[in-house]
Amino acid sequence: MNLKLKTAAVAILAAGLVASSAYASDPTPLAKKQVAVKKVKTPPPPTVAEQIEALRQEMQGQINSLKTDLADKDAQLKKAQQAAADAQAAADKAQAAATAQNQAVTENATAVTTLQSTVTDMKAANVSIVTTLSDETSAIKKAIANPTTLHYKGINLTPGGFTAAETVYRTKATGGDIPTPFNAIPYEGADAYQLSEFFGSARQSRVSLMAEGKTNWGTLRGYYEADWLGTGITSNNNQSNSYVLRQRVIWGQAETNNHWAFTGGQLWSLATEDKKGISNLSGDIMTPLTIDPNYAAGFVWTRQYGFRVTKTFPKAAFGFSAENPQLLYTASLAGNEPYAVLGSAGANGGNYNAAISTCTPATSIVNYTNQAQVDSAGNTLNVAVPVYKTLNGCADIATLSFNQAPDLILKAAFDPGWGHYEIIGITGFAHETIYPGETTNSNLYGGLTDVATGTAVAPALTTAGFYNNSIQLGGFGASLRVPLIKDKLTFGAKGLFGPGMGRYGDSTLADVTANAAGALRPIHNVSGLFTIEANPTPRLALYMNYGGDYAGRDDYGVAGATTSLGAPGADFCATISGVITCSSTATAALVAAGGKWGGHWGAAGNSAAGYGSRLLSNSGCLSMSAPGYNGGASTGYVPGGSCGAQSRDVQEVTGGYWYDIYKGDRGRMRQGVQYGYAVREGWSGAAVSGINIGAKGIDNMVWTTFRYYLP
Repeated sequence: MNLKLKTAAVAILAAGLVASSAYASDPTPLAKKQVAVKKVKTPPPPTVAEQIEALRQEMQGQINSLKTDLADKDAQLKKAQQAAADAQAAADKAQAAATAQNQAVTENATAVTTLQSTVTDMKAANVSIVTTLSDETSAIKKAIANPTTLHYKGINLTPGGFTAAETVYRTKATGGDIPTPFNAIPYEGADAYQLSEFFGSARQSRVSLMAEGKTNWGTLRGYYEADWLGTGITSNNNQSNSYVLRQRVIWGQAETNNHWAFTGGQLWSLATEDKKGISNLSGDIMTPLTIDPNYAAGFVWTRQYGFRVTKTFPKAAFGFSAENPQLLYTASLAGNEPYAVLGSAGANGGNYNAAISTCTPATSIVNYTNQAQVDSAGNTLNVAVPVYKTLNGCADIATLSFNQAPDLILKAAFDPGWGHYEIIGITGFAHETIYPGETTNSNLYGGLTDVATGTAVAPALTTAGFYNNSIQLGGFGASLRVPLIKDKLTFGAKGLFGPGMGRYGDSTLADVTANAAGALRPIHNVSGLFTIEANPTPRLALYMNYGGDYAGRDDYGVAGATTSLGAPGADFCATISGVITCSSTATAALVAAGGKWGGHWGAAGNSAAGYGSRLLSNSGCLSMSAPGYNGGASTGYVPGGSCGAQSRDVQEVTGGYWYDIYKGDRGRMRQGVQYGYAVREGWSGAAVSGINIGAKGIDNMVWTTFRYYLP
C-alpha cells in the first residue's frame, strides 16, 4: 500500500514539473475583456524568477501537502491495520471465548449429567448400603445365633448328622438288627423261618464333620463320619445296649483351582454311583432312599480304603482309584480235596479281629485196632476196639484274605444337561498257596493202614509239592439317572457284571470258590437295581426299588472228580492162601489163620466241590415236618435233614416314603416308613427221589424311622 502511494506522489510531482516548464517557455496570453475600468496605477509585472519561485513554493507546498497526506494516510493505514489486527485479535479472543464458553457449557452439561448420575448412583448406593448393612446385620445376627460353619485358624468347620429312632419287623428271623443280612435270610425248614423278629434301635444315628481351608492354589478338605452300628465285645441287647462308635467315612483331599482332586482315606468306593460328577461326600452319593442301612439288593457299593485322582469338567468327570481288596470265599471241599491257604483271622498283634466265636470239638472214629481178651472159659478172643480222633472246629469272627494287590477302578461320569450317566471298570487280583498232599482225608486218616488191603488210607500231612496260584478278577458296570418330570419324577438304573464281583453287590454273595484241585476259581456275579423316585410335594418323597444279586454255579463235584472215604468199618481179616479175606464176624477159618480186627474203608464216593454243587444235600431245605435241631448241620433243620444250598440269587422289591415334618433354619425333622419283600434262592443239590431239591426263603419286612437332622 505505501509503495503504491509513494509511486502516485512521484508521478504527480513529475507532472507538475513538466507543466510548469511549459508554462514558463510558452505562456499563452489571456484574452482581454473589453471592460471599462478605472485606470489605476498598474504595478509592474512579476519577473520570471519571481514566478518560478512562486511556482516552486506552490509545488513544494503541494509536495509537502502530499507528504502530509501520505503520512496521514500511512498513519491511518497503520492505524487501520492495527485496528484490523486488534479487531482480528478481538475476534480471535471472542472466538476463543465463545469456544471456551461452548466448552464450558458442554462441560457444565456433562458435569450436570454426571452430577445427576452421581446423585442417582448415590441414592442407589445409599439404598444398597442400607440394604447391605441391613443384610449384613441380619447375617451377623444369624451367624452369631445360627452359624452354618465354625471358624478355627482359617478353617471352616461344618458339623452334621442326625439322630434316629428306628424299628424293624421281619416275618422271618435273621438276627440282623436294623440292617438286613440278605445272604442270611433263612431257607424254609430252618427253625428261624418259623419265627419273626422285632428290633428297635437308635444305632443308625450319625455324626459328621467337614473341615475346609482355602489356599492360593486350591482347597484342602478333611471329612469324618460315624454311626453306632459297630459291635464291641461287651455290646448287648440285654441291658446297656452299649454299641460302639463305628468308622463310616474318613478322608482328606487336596483340590486345585482347575479341579484336579487327590483324595485318600476310607471312601465310598469309586464304583458307587454319584448324584453329579465324582464326589466323596456322603450327601453326594446316590444311595437308595431306604431306611435299611444295608440299602437294597442289587445296589453296587462298598466303603473301604482308597486313594483316588479325579478331574472334573463342566459336564464330565474322570477318576481312577486304588482300593482295599477282600475275597468272599465259599467252597465245598468235602472228602479228599486239597488244602489251600488264602487268608486267616486277624493276627493277635494287629488290629483285625483275632478272636473266634466258638470252638466245637468233633470226635470221629478213624480206625479200629485188635485187642486180645480172655473170656470166662479161658479162651483168648480178638476184639475190635475203635480209635477216636477229636478235632476242634472253630468259627472265626472275621476271616481276612491275603491280598495280592489293590482293586483298581476306572470311572467316567457325564452330566450333559439331562440326566447323569456313569461307566466303571474294576479289576482285582487273588492268590493262594496250595498243599496237594494235605487233604481232608489226611487230617483224619493220615498215616493209617487199611487192614483189608494193607495200603495207606491217606497220605500223611506234608507240605511237599506246594505251589502258589494266582487269578485275576474283573467286571464292568454302568448307571443312569434321568428326570422323567423335572423335580417331580426320576428313573434310575445301575448294573455290574463280571467274575469275582460278588463283594460289590449289596447281598455280598461269594465271588470266588475252589475247583476239584483246591485252586481258586472266580464266580460270575451280576448285580442290578432299578429305582423310581417321586416328589409330589416339597415335603414328601416316595420311592420304589427292585434289584437283585446273582452268583453263578461253579460245580466241580461231578462223578469221579472228587472222593470221600467216609468212616472206617470194623472187619476181621486174615491171609488165607495168600489172599486177604475179611468178615464182619470172626469165623473159625479166619481165627485159625491168625486173623485180627482192624479198620477197613469202603470204596470212595463222590463229594461236592466248588460253588452250587449238584452233590450237596438239600433234603431239609423245603420242609420241617418234625421240628428239631440237627447238630451236624448246626442250622436248625429236621433230624437227619440238611440244607447245604449255596445262594444263587437274592431279589428284593422295596418302597416307602419320607415326610419332612419341619425343614428350616432350625434343622430338619423327618418321618418315614419302608416295606421290603425279599427272596433268597439257593442252587439245587443232590436228587431226592429223582428230584433235585433247591432252597428258598421269603421275608417280609417293615421299617419305621423318626429323625432329626442338624441344619
